[in-house]
Amino acid sequence: MRLFLAVNFDDATKRRILAVQQRLREAAQGEFSRPENLHLTLAFLGEVPAQKAAAACRAMDRTGAVPLGLTFDQIGSFHRDGGDIWWIGLAQNPALLRLQQELCGNLIAEGFRLEERRFSPHITLARRVRLQQEVDRGAILGAPFDTSVDTVSLMRSERLSGVLTYTDSVRAGREVP
Repeated sequence: MRLFLAVNFDDATKRRILAVQQRLREAAQGEFSRPENLHLTLAFLGEVPAQKAAAACRAMDRTGAVPLGLTFDQIGSFHRDGGDIWWIGLAQNPALLRLQQELCGNLIAEGFRLEERRFSPHITLARRVRLQQEVDRGAILGAPFDTSVDTVSLMRSERLSGVLTYTDSVRAGREVP
């Protein structure tokens, strides 16, 4: 199974993110993230045997409580051959960083090998983006906005009928189905 740990958003927050995505869509071509796939990755586990899901759940259970306030305040892109990845990013948030670091430490203690790159909290809006015109990133973002989150989820990534699909396998505090 291809797994990652993430924060999912409520419908109101997704609508705000989708409004930002729509403004980008008006100025670019690309593969835009489906609404149900919008999330904030905290740790990517990659391909792991099904029995390791329980270890990921133990790491989540040992991680300090969430609720967190988050502020979406920037638009950015990662340059890639074949088109860029565009994202909406979060304001600096020490509590989010502590949560992510604690979670990763608990995952490592459970035997997971994690990516070593710096945590850059963002939500992917689109991949393989080609701009049709120069854009004002501030106009794409609009006004910064806030949300609160209170759950970390173990997510499964798979292609179902050719469509990238993320499934909430288990939320912190629940048993593995």
